[in-house]
Amino acid sequence: MENNYIVTVTEIIPRTHNVKTFRVTKPEGFVFVPGQAVDLSLNEEGWKENKHPFTFTCLPDDDFLEFTIKLYDNPEGLTNKLKSITPGAEFEISSAWGAIEYKGEGVFIAGGAGVTPFISIFRHLKQQYKLGNNVLIFSNKTEADIILKDEFSEMLDGKFINVITSQPGTKYYDKRIDKSFLRNTIQNFNQHFYVCGPDEFIKSILDALTALGANAETLVFEK
Repeated sequence: MENNYIVTVTEIIPRTHNVKTFRVTKPEGFVFVPGQAVDLSLNEEGWKENKHPFTFTCLPDDDFLEFTIKLYDNPEGLTNKLKSITPGAEFEISSAWGAIEYKGEGVFIAGGAGVTPFISIFRHLKQQYKLGNNVLIFSNKTEADIILKDEFSEMLDGKFINVITSQPGTKYYDKRIDKSFLRNTIQNFNQHFYVCGPDEFIKSILDALTALGANAETLVFEK
């Protein structure tokens, strides 16, 4: 049975030039698994039906819920509206859902805001001292777009690989993630792969991984 909950924004934390973290009150008994999402809308006249999926970036045992959201310049869009809200605003959220769930060590590949399901997963692994040999490959247009860069660098040490596609002179790898990049970067294709980002990004990565011998059973993504 689908439940909806009204939650109140308690804190707004800027993360990059166009990404903010929204912390909200946590309904009694609310549960989720790291990697899951909700359908979220603003509980305001004219916005209640404008629902979009956003991923939790908090830990399951936090006493708040948290969403880290990229804000786009679309006048009709929910995320544009979220730029101007302040603590005290209300969201309506659904129960948790989603197909991205941690199944074991592997390689996480994210494009832009597609990193958000991985934030909760990595924070949860860190809390349990289980970060192990997990690797994050993170593609962004510019260095200024890298969400939680310092936190990922600290958590993953040398296992955090940045790819920058639209910034001349970047110190990071400066082409798109393709088959040859994956072949040169990953030694073992017989492990879990977690992929999230825009649809065409997911498709091209999954196609490349499959061509390199990754087993369809080990590919975890939002279908």
